[in-house]
Amino acid sequence: MNESKSFSTWEDAVVWLRQQPNQNNLVADCYYDDPLLSAANRYWNSEEWNAVKTKLNNNTGKALDIGAGRGIASYALAKEGFEVTALEPDPSSIVGAHAIRALATESNLPIHVVENFSENLPFSNDTFDVVFARAVLHHTNNLETACSEFYRVLKPGGIFLGIREHVISKLNDLDLFLEQHPLHQLYGGEHAYLLKQYVSAINQAGFNTIEVISPWQSPLNFAPYTLESLKTELVTRSGIKQPVLNRSLRALLDAPIVWPLLRSILDKIDHRPGRLYSFIAKRN
Repeated sequence: MNESKSFSTWEDAVVWLRQQPNQNNLVADCYYDDPLLSAANRYWNSEEWNAVKTKLNNNTGKALDIGAGRGIASYALAKEGFEVTALEPDPSSIVGAHAIRALATESNLPIHVVENFSENLPFSNDTFDVVFARAVLHHTNNLETACSEFYRVLKPGGIFLGIREHVISKLNDLDLFLEQHPLHQLYGGEHAYLLKQYVSAINQAGFNTIEVISPWQSPLNFAPYTLESLKTELVTRSGIKQPVLNRSLRALLDAPIVWPLLRSILDKIDHRPGRLYSFIAKRN
């Protein structure tokens, strides 16, 4: 990617990115491809969303999709039967509020769009059964305030899902992460926090029980890889050239006891700047 490129809006950055033939995979992995309805439906059928559904615990009712972007998660929530409010401050017809409205109209799904920021939610207390935030917390200007707002607008018993959040191991890692992030080079706006900062902000908001999901634990974090394609990729990156050894290693990873053990090891030694964690919390 040409790192000298810089754009004044996220829409311009995405438009340029979609015009680069060598970035087709990145565009598809980020669900920036058109038609939007097809991209949204692909997300709804993804391993990542299947993992989300297990955390929703068959909840229904009203859902708030924070930083909804193009609306792929709003679409998925609505397909699951939720009445969805999509919060998105960018008015863009490609990556923002206008795109979500068009998606809602085309799909005939109950998605209402509000153009606002997460630190000052324009909703009454105890409004939503689910607050969903995909790759949002690391963009917030005030992490603690945003989490407090999520707690405030949740009904008692409601669920907060903060998924795919960038984590750094030490503050000095932030610059390295930003240098390596392909989309940050185009527009900026990326950030990452220490794991303890996310957990502290969620705790301080009032959530007592927090499930922390590590990078290797779930497709919530390692999508677009599936578990099977992730194992295959690990074998490829092992550098083993002999086909027989490759097949043996791949079969070993499928053994019931091996993958959980390896995953535990990887979680302990993985210190990549910007690796992804997810957080599930319930309001009492």
